[in-house]
Amino acid sequence: PKLTCHMFIKKVINLLPSLLLRLRYRIHFSGLDKIRTDGRPILFLPNHQALVDPVIVMNGLFKRFAPRPMADENQLNHPLLQPMAKMLGTIIIPDLSTSGRAGKDKVFAGLDEVVAGLKNGDNILMYPSGRLCRSNLERIGANSGVASIVHELPDVRIVLLRIRGLWGSSFSRAHTVPSFFAHVKKHLLRLPANGVFFMPRRDVSIEVIEPDDFPATGDKQQINRYLEDWYNQQPDRNTQIPYFWWQGSRPRYHHEPVAVAVDRDTSEIPAATRSQVLEKLTELSGIAEIREGDSLAADLGMDSLVLVEFGSWLQEEFGVSAENLEGLQTVADCILAAGGIMPVMGAVPLQPVSGQWFDEVSEETLSIPQGATVAEIFLYLARQNPDQILLADQISGEKTWRQLIMALYALLPEIRKIRGQRVGIMMPGSVSAVISWLAVMFTGREPVMVNWTTGSGNMKYCLHSIGVEQVITARALTEKLAGQGIDLAGVGVDWVYLEDVAAGISAWQKIVALVKSRLSWHDLEQAEIAETAAILFTSGSEARPKAVPLTHSNFLANGRDFAKVLSLSSNDRLLGILPVFHSLGLAGTVILPLCTGLRTVYWSNPTEGAQLARMIGAYETSVLITTPTFLNGILRAAEPDQLHSMRLVFSGAEKCPEHVFQSLHKMCPEALLCEGYGVTECAPVVTVNSLTDPRPGTIGRIMPSMEYVLLDPETRE
Repeated sequence: PKLTCHMFIKKVINLLPSLLLRLRYRIHFSGLDKIRTDGRPILFLPNHQALVDPVIVMNGLFKRFAPRPMADENQLNHPLLQPMAKMLGTIIIPDLSTSGRAGKDKVFAGLDEVVAGLKNGDNILMYPSGRLCRSNLERIGANSGVASIVHELPDVRIVLLRIRGLWGSSFSRAHTVPSFFAHVKKHLLRLPANGVFFMPRRDVSIEVIEPDDFPATGDKQQINRYLEDWYNQQPDRNTQIPYFWWQGSRPRYHHEPVAVAVDRDTSEIPAATRSQVLEKLTELSGIAEIREGDSLAADLGMDSLVLVEFGSWLQEEFGVSAENLEGLQTVADCILAAGGIMPVMGAVPLQPVSGQWFDEVSEETLSIPQGATVAEIFLYLARQNPDQILLADQISGEKTWRQLIMALYALLPEIRKIRGQRVGIMMPGSVSAVISWLAVMFTGREPVMVNWTTGSGNMKYCLHSIGVEQVITARALTEKLAGQGIDLAGVGVDWVYLEDVAAGISAWQKIVALVKSRLSWHDLEQAEIAETAAILFTSGSEARPKAVPLTHSNFLANGRDFAKVLSLSSNDRLLGILPVFHSLGLAGTVILPLCTGLRTVYWSNPTEGAQLARMIGAYETSVLITTPTFLNGILRAAEPDQLHSMRLVFSGAEKCPEHVFQSLHKMCPEALLCEGYGVTECAPVVTVNSLTDPRPGTIGRIMPSMEYVLLDPETRE
């Protein structure tokens, strides 16, 4: 009876998708009837056009073959899918682009489970590419999954499935990065408008063969080339089908996007960096003679598992966060990444920008009003323009002053539960990071900005030395760091995940926060604010990092000077890209906007030059606080019209090379580049070039409020 019930549930699980699929798709399998069951297990290998094709393929195969699918854990991270995946015996592997080094063992374990399943007589459904198609052609590259399985089981039956008709659908990557459940929800909402049964249907064909010439004894390049050649016969067209019956049912065809030319000139990268990268690639690939134009997959045979190792090494050796390893296609890309210029193959689609972001206000020079604390000045400015947008990013969207106040009221009861006078914040530059910093400040505690790039040992030393017990962070960040081999468990603190905190806020708390943001901010105005606005840490270039407690007075004095020298306008818009654990990042892209009203939009990875250029173009930002390396990455990747709004770039941390000055002048003739110098202990700006007399190659004049002395370094006079 238990087995019968189990099979009944499986049939129901298969029946429901079958009924729903028929409302949108006309699915035709050819050759499936020729695949006979003979007691031997089958490894089914389809191409991967869209997120919906596993549902379609499983629906067609389930009745006769009941294969166990291999799936990405990120795609199964939904309460509706998890019990179904368990029922189907799904073999779950991590997405290496997010799990990194920590996911490698799980991938190998998944492949071992495939082999064990096949030996046990199970049929298996596995996608050789391991990812969605990025074009109408399937690319497997140097992936070793199929090769490792057939080498272990040379007699396993191989059945190939060639899917056609889904490229260009909303579930594909033809136009954007798709979300399975978001598009399912949209389709379900469209059904009533189509009278349920009259939605235009998409034709999907699936050709099935059991090849007799599959190169099971070949190496992975031979096997993958065979698969690609078969999948890519008569490439599919980028096809869009209307969603409503009154739009007709005729397909609309789109041209394939033109490949973006990637600038792979490495001449600006130091020779030492180039040498280190080549040495590492030789170690990972086993190939001695490596050229910059070599393909990592085709020439060096490096698959995603090996790339994860390289990405972790980049982080450890150069402090470069290689979040999008797909962008590394050639040896030159790896060299550029080590130099802080991370190539991006597929641009992440940007959320639309509202018209309110571009609202013009009366033109005036921004300055920091009188006030003893950042909290006092923030509340004062919020009262002046409560419904004006101040901050934005691509995750939280655009936030007005009042919405920031409302978020504070919702978050404060939870933040007050955190132990200790000093509370850690480990988050990338974002609206959430700003709100977290404000929330800790308004509870009367001291925010401690955690630099995760120094490694778990230094993090533990820093946090324990000043008595931090709990750290606010984001789960996505900690998962990424764990994938890079950073042992966060060894830091010895409790991690407070902002996503969990937000999920725990009740509906009543949200209503109270909304009402308070509209009526009275009295309790915020009466809050006791600690004298220390933030505790930062030096880089550790002199042995261990040193804790630097900076007061509100430190930040405000420095910010007033900085705003005055750079003559920021009420209609300027800033792109914030520096990490908030960096003194310039916190002072320039968090405190300066909160204390002047400078509209600011955040992007968390400063090495993604192409994405930063797109952000500048989309939000029409006019001001950038950056380093020469990050600026160079933007200028190299930008399209000619994306940077037209830029008028001012402040550059620090290193000397700006002449070629960066020249590139900026060429792309933005009206923009000024002002170099400066600063240190964490000075909150942080010490000197900066003035707009009226910027002198390339110098660090400018000392800030007006600072006292200084000229000292001969040899005589000490």
